[in-house]
Amino acid sequence: MLPYPRKQKTFARGLCHSQTDAERKLWSRLRDRQVCNAKFRRQHPIGPFVTDFCCMENRLIIKVDGSEHMQQAQADQKRTLYLEQRGFRVLRFNEALASIDGVMEQIVRT
Repeated sequence: MLPYPRKQKTFARGLCHSQTDAERKLWSRLRDRQVCNAKFRRQHPIGPFVTDFCCMENRLIIKVDGSEHMQQAQADQKRTLYLEQRGFRVLRFNEALASIDGVMEQIVRT
């Protein structure tokens, strides 16, 4: 388990209650081991970052990007590098999630 600041857990809990529609839609398909019997956590802190969705047993992180991420490309790249250096694979999807079935296929393949 990677250490994270105590404030990070409180922040992550707040994010669970303010999910976007895309995050809510994806969570409904990931929760309760619906995908390859893998347990996903939402808004899970890892180090100084809070992931949107994380499967610790498969070291997989799913990030749903919104429009604000266009301006945060460098910060996103830094977060991805940090997570990959710790053995995680990071999948990124844009917030629209136009094809939830296509997103789910990619998650299963990964």
